Amino acid sequence: MNKALVIVPTYNEKENLPLLARRVLSLQVSVDLLVVDDNSPDGTGKIADDLASKNPHVHVLHRAEKNGLGRAYCAGFAWALERDYEFIMEMDGDFSHNPDDIPIFLNAAQNADLVVGSRYCNGIRVINWPLGRLLLSTTAARYVQIITGMPISDPTGGYKCFRRKALQSIDLNAVGSNGYSFQIELTHKLWRQGMKIVEVPIIFTDRFLGTSKMSGKIVREALFMVWKLLIQNGFRRSPRKSAR
Repeated sequence: MNKALVIVPTYNEKENLPLLARRVLSLQVSVDLLVVDDNSPDGTGKIADDLASKNPHVHVLHRAEKNGLGRAYCAGFAWALERDYEFIMEMDGDFSHNPDDIPIFLNAAQNADLVVGSRYCNGIRVINWPLGRLLLSTTAARYVQIITGMPISDPTGGYKCFRRKALQSIDLNAVGSNGYSFQIELTHKLWRQGMKIVEVPIIFTDRFLGTSKMSGKIVREALFMVWKLLIQNGFRRSPRKSAR
Protein backbone atom coordinates (compact mmCIF):
# COMPACT_ATOMS: atom_id res chain seq x y z
CA MET A 1 0.00 0.00 0.00
CA ASN A 2 1.24 3.49 -0.86
CA LYS A 3 1.37 6.37 1.64
CA ALA A 4 -0.86 8.57 -0.55
CA LEU A 5 -4.47 8.02 -1.59
CA VAL A 6 -6.40 9.96 -4.22
CA ILE A 7 -10.17 9.92 -3.65
CA VAL A 8 -12.36 10.45 -6.72
CA PRO A 9 -16.14 10.62 -6.20
CA THR A 10 -18.09 9.56 -9.29
CA TYR A 11 -21.61 9.76 -10.63
CA ASN A 12 -22.00 9.00 -14.32
CA GLU A 13 -18.33 9.36 -15.22
CA LYS A 14 -17.93 6.31 -17.47
CA GLU A 15 -16.27 8.38 -20.22
CA ASN A 16 -13.67 9.87 -17.89
CA LEU A 17 -12.83 7.23 -15.28
CA PRO A 18 -10.68 4.76 -17.30
CA LEU A 19 -8.42 7.49 -18.67
CA LEU A 20 -8.28 9.30 -15.33
CA ALA A 21 -7.21 6.12 -13.54
CA ARG A 22 -4.54 5.49 -16.15
CA ARG A 23 -3.17 9.03 -15.74
CA VAL A 24 -3.13 8.88 -11.94
CA LEU A 25 -1.46 5.48 -11.77
CA SER A 26 1.18 6.37 -14.36
CA LEU A 27 2.62 9.25 -12.33
CA GLN A 28 6.23 9.10 -11.17
CA VAL A 29 4.99 9.26 -7.57
CA SER A 30 3.20 6.18 -6.29
CA VAL A 31 -0.39 6.67 -5.15
CA ASP A 32 -3.46 4.53 -4.61
CA LEU A 33 -6.81 5.48 -6.11
CA LEU A 34 -10.17 5.16 -4.35
CA VAL A 35 -13.28 5.55 -6.50
CA VAL A 36 -16.37 6.42 -4.46
CA ASP A 37 -19.31 5.72 -6.75
CA ASP A 38 -22.87 6.77 -5.95
CA ASN A 39 -24.59 3.92 -7.79
CA SER A 40 -24.09 5.58 -11.18
CA PRO A 41 -26.82 4.44 -13.62
CA ASP A 42 -24.37 4.65 -16.53
CA GLY A 43 -22.24 1.78 -15.19
CA THR A 44 -19.34 3.80 -13.76
CA GLY A 45 -19.28 1.54 -10.70
CA LYS A 46 -18.84 -1.56 -12.86
CA ILE A 47 -16.01 0.10 -14.75
CA ALA A 48 -14.37 0.96 -11.40
CA ASP A 49 -14.68 -2.67 -10.29
CA ASP A 50 -13.05 -3.84 -13.52
CA LEU A 51 -10.16 -1.43 -12.99
CA ALA A 52 -9.72 -2.64 -9.40
CA SER A 53 -9.68 -6.28 -10.49
CA LYS A 54 -6.71 -5.52 -12.74
CA ASN A 55 -4.71 -3.19 -10.49
CA PRO A 56 -4.14 -3.62 -6.73
CA HIS A 57 -3.71 0.15 -6.35
CA VAL A 58 -7.32 0.81 -7.39
CA HIS A 59 -10.06 0.49 -4.78
CA VAL A 60 -13.80 1.02 -5.03
CA LEU A 61 -16.34 2.12 -2.45
CA HIS A 62 -19.95 1.69 -3.61
CA ARG A 63 -22.71 3.79 -2.09
CA ALA A 64 -26.37 2.91 -2.43
CA GLU A 65 -27.55 6.24 -3.84
CA LYS A 66 -26.53 9.69 -4.97
CA ASN A 67 -26.18 11.53 -1.68
CA GLY A 68 -23.94 14.48 -2.41
CA LEU A 69 -20.28 15.29 -2.79
CA GLY A 70 -19.66 15.89 0.90
CA ARG A 71 -21.07 12.56 1.99
CA ALA A 72 -19.04 10.78 -0.70
CA TYR A 73 -15.80 12.39 0.46
CA CYS A 74 -16.54 11.72 4.14
CA ALA A 75 -17.08 8.05 3.30
CA GLY A 76 -13.78 8.05 1.42
CA PHE A 77 -11.97 9.80 4.28
CA ALA A 78 -13.28 7.27 6.79
CA TRP A 79 -12.12 4.43 4.51
CA ALA A 80 -8.66 5.99 4.26
CA LEU A 81 -8.33 6.59 8.00
CA GLU A 82 -9.10 2.93 8.66
CA ARG A 83 -5.93 2.22 6.73
CA ASP A 84 -2.41 3.66 7.00
CA TYR A 85 -2.49 6.47 4.44
CA GLU A 86 -0.57 9.58 5.47
CA PHE A 87 -1.63 11.82 2.56
CA ILE A 88 -5.27 11.83 1.47
CA MET A 89 -6.31 13.78 -1.60
CA GLU A 90 -9.56 15.01 -3.12
CA MET A 91 -9.83 15.22 -6.89
CA ASP A 92 -12.73 15.60 -9.33
CA GLY A 93 -13.42 12.75 -11.71
CA ASP A 94 -13.97 14.86 -14.84
CA PHE A 95 -10.41 16.09 -15.59
CA SER A 96 -11.17 19.59 -14.32
CA HIS A 97 -8.24 18.85 -12.00
CA ASN A 98 -5.02 17.90 -13.76
CA PRO A 99 -3.65 14.60 -12.39
CA ASP A 100 -0.14 15.77 -13.27
CA ASP A 101 -0.38 18.23 -10.34
CA ILE A 102 -0.56 15.45 -7.75
CA PRO A 103 3.23 15.41 -7.11
CA ILE A 104 3.10 19.16 -6.43
CA PHE A 105 0.46 18.63 -3.76
CA LEU A 106 2.34 15.79 -2.13
CA ASN A 107 5.54 17.80 -2.05
CA ALA A 108 3.79 20.79 -0.45
CA ALA A 109 2.08 18.50 2.08
CA GLN A 110 5.44 17.53 3.57
CA ASN A 111 5.29 20.81 5.49
CA ALA A 112 1.56 21.49 5.77
CA ASP A 113 -1.58 20.02 7.27
CA LEU A 114 -3.73 20.91 4.24
CA VAL A 115 -2.75 21.86 0.71
CA VAL A 116 -5.42 23.70 -1.29
CA GLY A 117 -5.24 23.89 -5.06
CA SER A 118 -6.13 27.47 -5.97
CA ARG A 119 -7.61 28.76 -9.22
CA TYR A 120 -7.19 32.34 -8.01
CA CYS A 121 -3.77 32.46 -6.37
CA ASN A 122 -1.69 35.15 -8.16
CA GLY A 123 -4.23 35.49 -10.97
CA ILE A 124 -7.16 33.56 -12.46
CA ARG A 125 -6.45 30.13 -13.96
CA VAL A 126 -9.76 28.82 -15.30
CA ILE A 127 -10.42 27.35 -18.76
CA ASN A 128 -13.76 26.75 -20.49
CA TRP A 129 -16.02 28.51 -17.97
CA PRO A 130 -18.65 31.05 -19.07
CA LEU A 131 -18.19 34.50 -17.57
CA GLY A 132 -21.22 34.10 -15.28
CA ARG A 133 -19.84 30.94 -13.71
CA LEU A 134 -16.45 32.57 -13.17
CA LEU A 135 -18.03 35.62 -11.54
CA LEU A 136 -20.11 33.39 -9.27
CA SER A 137 -17.01 31.51 -8.15
CA THR A 138 -14.78 34.52 -7.58
CA THR A 139 -17.58 36.39 -5.78
CA ALA A 140 -18.19 33.37 -3.55
CA ALA A 141 -14.49 33.23 -2.69
CA ARG A 142 -14.49 36.88 -1.67
CA TYR A 143 -17.73 36.42 0.28
CA VAL A 144 -16.16 33.62 2.33
CA GLN A 145 -13.08 35.72 3.05
CA ILE A 146 -15.12 38.73 4.20
CA ILE A 147 -17.51 36.82 6.45
CA THR A 148 -15.13 34.30 8.02
CA GLY A 149 -11.79 36.09 7.81
CA MET A 150 -10.22 32.92 6.38
CA PRO A 151 -7.40 34.11 4.06
CA ILE A 152 -7.79 31.42 1.40
CA SER A 153 -8.03 32.66 -2.18
CA ASP A 154 -10.08 29.66 -3.39
CA PRO A 155 -12.10 28.27 -0.46
CA THR A 156 -14.63 26.45 -2.68
CA GLY A 157 -11.97 24.55 -4.63
CA GLY A 158 -12.04 20.76 -4.47
CA TYR A 159 -8.46 19.80 -5.32
CA LYS A 160 -6.82 19.22 -1.93
CA CYS A 161 -4.37 17.14 0.01
CA PHE A 162 -4.89 16.46 3.73
CA ARG A 163 -2.38 15.12 6.17
CA ARG A 164 -3.73 12.19 8.15
CA LYS A 165 -3.68 14.09 11.45
CA ALA A 166 -5.73 16.91 9.92
CA LEU A 167 -8.59 14.61 8.98
CA GLN A 168 -8.33 12.83 12.32
CA SER A 169 -8.98 16.18 14.03
CA ILE A 170 -12.38 16.49 12.33
CA ASP A 171 -15.53 14.69 13.44
CA LEU A 172 -16.61 13.55 9.99
CA ASN A 173 -20.03 12.54 11.29
CA ALA A 174 -20.64 16.13 12.36
CA VAL A 175 -19.85 17.66 8.96
CA GLY A 176 -23.15 19.20 7.93
CA SER A 177 -22.57 20.44 4.39
CA ASN A 178 -22.55 18.59 1.12
CA GLY A 179 -21.88 20.72 -1.97
CA TYR A 180 -19.28 23.45 -2.43
CA SER A 181 -19.92 24.50 1.16
CA PHE A 182 -18.38 21.16 2.16
CA GLN A 183 -15.04 22.41 0.84
CA ILE A 184 -15.43 25.64 2.80
CA GLU A 185 -16.44 23.85 5.99
CA LEU A 186 -13.52 21.41 6.11
CA THR A 187 -10.94 24.10 5.37
CA HIS A 188 -12.46 26.39 8.00
CA LYS A 189 -12.48 23.65 10.64
CA LEU A 190 -8.73 23.16 10.16
CA TRP A 191 -7.95 26.88 9.86
CA ARG A 192 -9.72 27.77 13.09
CA GLN A 193 -7.67 25.09 14.88
CA GLY A 194 -4.53 26.88 13.75
CA MET A 195 -3.40 24.14 11.41
CA LYS A 196 -1.02 25.03 8.61
CA ILE A 197 -2.79 25.53 5.28
CA VAL A 198 -0.92 26.37 2.09
CA GLU A 199 -2.18 27.08 -1.41
CA VAL A 200 -0.62 25.91 -4.65
CA PRO A 201 -1.70 27.42 -7.97
CA ILE A 202 -3.54 25.10 -10.37
CA ILE A 203 -5.16 25.42 -13.77
CA PHE A 204 -8.82 24.42 -13.64
CA THR A 205 -10.37 23.16 -16.89
CA ASP A 206 -14.13 22.71 -16.95
CA ARG A 207 -15.33 19.29 -18.06
CA PHE A 208 -15.61 18.45 -21.75
CA LEU A 209 -17.41 15.14 -21.15
CA GLY A 210 -20.40 14.45 -18.89
CA THR A 211 -22.67 16.85 -17.02
CA SER A 212 -21.89 19.42 -14.33
CA LYS A 213 -23.38 18.76 -10.86
CA MET A 214 -23.80 22.50 -10.06
CA SER A 215 -27.26 23.55 -8.84
CA GLY A 216 -29.03 26.43 -7.14
CA LYS A 217 -29.35 24.35 -3.97
CA ILE A 218 -25.57 23.98 -3.80
CA VAL A 219 -25.11 27.75 -4.11
CA ARG A 220 -27.69 28.50 -1.40
CA GLU A 221 -26.13 26.00 0.97
CA ALA A 222 -22.77 27.71 0.60
CA LEU A 223 -24.25 31.17 1.22
CA PHE A 224 -25.63 30.16 4.60
CA MET A 225 -22.79 27.85 5.63
CA VAL A 226 -20.28 30.67 6.06
CA TRP A 227 -22.47 32.33 8.71
CA LYS A 228 -22.78 29.02 10.53
CA LEU A 229 -18.99 28.68 10.53
CA LEU A 230 -18.60 32.22 11.86
CA ILE A 231 -20.96 31.40 14.73
CA GLN A 232 -19.13 28.13 15.45
CA ASN A 233 -15.91 30.14 15.76
CA GLY A 234 -17.51 32.46 18.33
CA PHE A 235 -17.80 35.27 15.75
CA ARG A 236 -14.02 35.35 15.60
CA ARG A 237 -12.45 36.03 12.21
CA SER A 238 -9.18 34.41 13.24
CA PRO A 239 -8.11 30.95 14.49
CA ARG A 240 -9.03 30.08 18.07
CA LYS A 241 -5.73 28.41 18.89
CA SER A 242 -2.53 27.06 17.44
CA ALA A 243 -2.26 23.39 16.55
CA ARG A 244 1.53 23.57 16.74
